[in-house]
Amino acid sequence: MKEIIANLKSSEMYVSITAQTLGGNYSSSSADFVAYLEKENQDLNPENREFFFNQYNDEITPEEVVREIDANTAKLEKKEPRFYSITLNPSARELKRIQDSRNDLKKYTREVMKDYVASFNREINGRPVNIDDIKYYAKIEHQRSFKGTDKQVRENQPYASKILKCKVELQKIKRGEIEGNISKLENKIKQLEKEAPHHQNGQRIVQGMPKEGHQSHVHIIVSRKDASNKFSLSPGSKYKASQVQLNGKMVKRGFVRDSFFQRAEKTFDTCFGYHRNFVETYTARKEFIQNPKTYFSLLLKLPTNEKMLAMKILKQSGMPIMPSIPTSQAQIALKVFNRLRRGVDIAVKSSSIGI
Repeated sequence: MKEIIANLKSSEMYVSITAQTLGGNYSSSSADFVAYLEKENQDLNPENREFFFNQYNDEITPEEVVREIDANTAKLEKKEPRFYSITLNPSARELKRIQDSRNDLKKYTREVMKDYVASFNREINGRPVNIDDIKYYAKIEHQRSFKGTDKQVRENQPYASKILKCKVELQKIKRGEIEGNISKLENKIKQLEKEAPHHQNGQRIVQGMPKEGHQSHVHIIVSRKDASNKFSLSPGSKYKASQVQLNGKMVKRGFVRDSFFQRAEKTFDTCFGYHRNFVETYTARKEFIQNPKTYFSLLLKLPTNEKMLAMKILKQSGMPIMPSIPTSQAQIALKVFNRLRRGVDIAVKSSSIGI
């Protein structure tokens, strides 16, 4: 089920919010995280490097980001995160719509951060939180690599193990440690490489291999404290929208994650005239997680053109779908439901999907 949910994420604008780190005490500095976001720049010429940016400025250095985030932590306890990380992950279709434009990704990021502040259920000095109340820095990345948890890597692993065993044996033969047929082993390695189920550009997919196609996405580091360093603004999942009594007054607090994710989606569509299919929506993914039967029932009720596009998107994302659509909605709902839920528990982190 986790893999299926990941496939659904890849077919839509996937937005995540995570705290600085997990468990224990939090680092007093953002330096390690900022250094991680600089990884793509290491092998690039200065003119090709991506700088950090915020709502009003471009070409911000990593040193400035660390200095500004680390200085904006007044009165935070060791067990409170100093910052939150937001990632904006456009789908392949969305990146195609904007032609993988760096300028459009910056434009979108700046609009999304307006959605971010609008999703806080609180006030500062008697007014709603606005864009100038937050301190954030964003960085565009253009590459993604295959992870060990990716389906392609996992399903190739048995072949990788056999290939490694053959290569070790081959080296022993060449060193004279054992006897064997070098040509036979080399042919066996070639055959195993060919038989592996997943390839990219003729090469067996392995962990760490860069993924082909447009992979641009945006990392955002946003300070836990507001720009004045006086108020705490947390989008964490345990800080849901509510009202509490403080010094005899009812005070708003919290962050509405559903609102943020939906606003971010709508903002992309509005900015770039994007027509979003049902299966590309946050609402649909949430429905799939909570009630797969309803999800597929709604899918079947789409107009013919929209339904055909939905099936195409799901197929491209690796989502398991029926080879043909039964005429009975009950039939498809039962088949798909049983297929997806058989012996598997749904596990969704609130930090990634917000429910």
